[in-house]
Amino acid sequence: MLRNRARLALDHPNARSLHLRPVPRTGGIAVMLGVLVAGGMLIPESRLLLLGVAVLSAVSFFDDWRGMAAAVRLLIHSAVAAAAAALLLPDLPLTLFAIVIPATIWMTNLYNFMDGSDGLAGGMALFGFGCLAFAAFLAGALPLALIAACIAASAAAFLVFNFSPARIFLGDAGSIPLGFLAAMLGITGWQQGLWQPWFPVLVFSPFIVDASATLAKRALRREKVWQAHRDHYYQRLVRMGLGHRDTALFAYALMLASGGSGLWAGSQNEPTQHVVLWVWALLYALILVLIDLRWNRYLLASRSNAPGEL
Repeated sequence: MLRNRARLALDHPNARSLHLRPVPRTGGIAVMLGVLVAGGMLIPESRLLLLGVAVLSAVSFFDDWRGMAAAVRLLIHSAVAAAAAALLLPDLPLTLFAIVIPATIWMTNLYNFMDGSDGLAGGMALFGFGCLAFAAFLAGALPLALIAACIAASAAAFLVFNFSPARIFLGDAGSIPLGFLAAMLGITGWQQGLWQPWFPVLVFSPFIVDASATLAKRALRREKVWQAHRDHYYQRLVRMGLGHRDTALFAYALMLASGGSGLWAGSQNEPTQHVVLWVWALLYALILVLIDLRWNRYLLASRSNAPGEL
């Protein structure tokens, strides 16, 4: 229904987008409805968390539909993150709140930054939350495992319509609350002793590394980091000819590998965990450098082939 009939929020192509025709960006409504209904019915203790999800989804849909100032969006994201941390993590030491709240705000927004290619954000939700669900299940934390599984299942259904060529987009109504959920479930599992703090970071590292590295580079160039752009590494892969489908498949391989290695390392001793994290840090550094080198050659070739140039 949202794909064929809803025209409240069409994503029209512009200079910063990768698609060529208007596409509805209302898929997040379906994803969040699946999460809210299933989670509310199956896991009563998750209803406070889901209230925050509902607020973020409603506000973000309004932004998709009518538009909203970046400062207002950030204020609402900050308020929901602070309320969630205070209500859902009451035993968290005060010193950690200064880390948890900004981390939640950043994860909430970086998920939105990374939602710009067919199948990418939906795939990260499927693999990322599926991994959290499996880890929580192994640790005997059934409520957390169920809510994460609900998110993964809803994302899997969405991917049927979003994998390249996408017939519907997630939109802010889906990407913003998904980022919030990734942060809150990851922190909650850590606080419950289900996993080490590095585990959810590694699970969602394909998104975290790309968004964080891109933002840092734009900030160093004194660019407006809150504005839409096409500088993300996944966007460069699409633009250099890999395309939406193969870029998504490459990202899926990273997602499976990072999540699988995180699950394995979690059962190993601390030195082994450190080795796994260092291997991933070096691997990501290599991937980013190789894409940067290829991108520079692509730009040089594009300028050389431009009309009127020798």
